[in-house]
Amino acid sequence: MKLTPVNLLAGAILTWTLSAGSLAQSPDNATHVPYAEIMTVFENLGDTIDQQIRVVDIGDDLNVAIGILRRVGARTEGEEVTAILHHRVTEVYYILSGSGILVTGGDESDAMEFPADVAAVRELIGPSGRRTVTNGQEQAVAAGDIVVIPAGVPHGFRHIQEQITYLSIRVDHEQVLPAGYAHPSLE
Repeated sequence: MKLTPVNLLAGAILTWTLSAGSLAQSPDNATHVPYAEIMTVFENLGDTIDQQIRVVDIGDDLNVAIGILRRVGARTEGEEVTAILHHRVTEVYYILSGSGILVTGGDESDAMEFPADVAAVRELIGPSGRRTVTNGQEQAVAAGDIVVIPAGVPHGFRHIQEQITYLSIRVDHEQVLPAGYAHPSLE
């Protein structure tokens, strides 16, 4: 997995574009998330699939969180996909390596909400739940692709070729994620 300055710049521009209308009380400085920090958190994923790197307060009741995720060889047969849905956080995926079929939207059933006191809800994704989805939009994604998933849209992988690794830039419109958070491996 290799991040290039052009790829990181594209992700930063997309994040800024998503939040540009909400910067009335802008901070007076930028937050730099160096490649070394991304790789440190990636190396500390262990058995988890998702770790937050940082959560940044960008003003006007808006946070941007940067996470790294790795998913291994999922394959769903038939029409149903198990999907996750974030009620108040928009995600922007930047695929670093690997490929798969991402399913978004569709008809939902078997809704299950995640408990509010679970670490993933508090630190990573905000209020969220799991759904079974049929008739969703299927899109092949691969290294270099960017996908924007608005809050409230269910999403899940139908098929992953061996492994897929991606950054998730989480636009937190209501500051449900902990501003100032830094992954413990960065301390």
